[in-house]
Amino acid sequence: MPREAPYRAVSDALRARILAGEWRTGARLPSRARLAVEYGVGRNVTQRAVEHLIADGLLEGRSGSGTYVRIPSERLEMVRARHLGHRAGSPERGRATAWDAHSRVRVPAPEAIAERLGIGPGDPCVTTHYEFLAGGQPVQLSESWEPMAVTAGTPVVLPETGPLAGRGVVARMRSIGVLVRTVVERPRPAHATREQALLLGIGAGDLVLRIERTLYDADGRAVETADIVIPDGRRAVVYEFGADHPEPPDPAERRLPPAGGR
Repeated sequence: MPREAPYRAVSDALRARILAGEWRTGARLPSRARLAVEYGVGRNVTQRAVEHLIADGLLEGRSGSGTYVRIPSERLEMVRARHLGHRAGSPERGRATAWDAHSRVRVPAPEAIAERLGIGPGDPCVTTHYEFLAGGQPVQLSESWEPMAVTAGTPVVLPETGPLAGRGVVARMRSIGVLVRTVVERPRPAHATREQALLLGIGAGDLVLRIERTLYDADGRAVETADIVIPDGRRAVVYEFGADHPEPPDPAERRLPPAGGR
């Protein structure tokens, strides 16, 4: 094996064997120890080579079982409709069948979040971390921030507890007299961090769609902002908007074309 970057040489060799069909989709690879003996390298080298192929999406590790050639998952559409769903960042179509949420109160707003919310850095917020599942598979993460200046002292300060638990930002805000009028979403491609990859069951560095979403009330005040992360390999995000239909003009006021003309 080459002396420089030996793990890359091992990963290239394994990739070639997989593409040649030696191990088919869903097949279990030999153990890292066996591969280390076969290639005459240390186990740490084969470990890194396998991790490299996992990050590339060619392999997947199964806890307590081994490493397998990854089975391509169906890439389903996730439609983000003009009208909001039930909760911050939840899938609109192919809706999550289960979710987990954890909120913290009086969290100082980081500078970037404060700028998005139009508040001062360090101002107290409620932050909620969501993990969404569909068909038992993780499909989306969301981190929501709400200024406590908006909800403090109300029954809806926590998104997932209280009388409107799970009803979403719009309904909760409406219950305290705050009308959400505008939603701004900024989608950007990104690469999964190690923490996101662990939660989503993908490889670190895999492509994800990161959506920065902010909700504004009738006065233009930001009442919630969220970072939504969707694994690109599993979901194709589609935006759906309704068409506005202006009222037809009064027939009596309709201008007719001149005689003999169009």
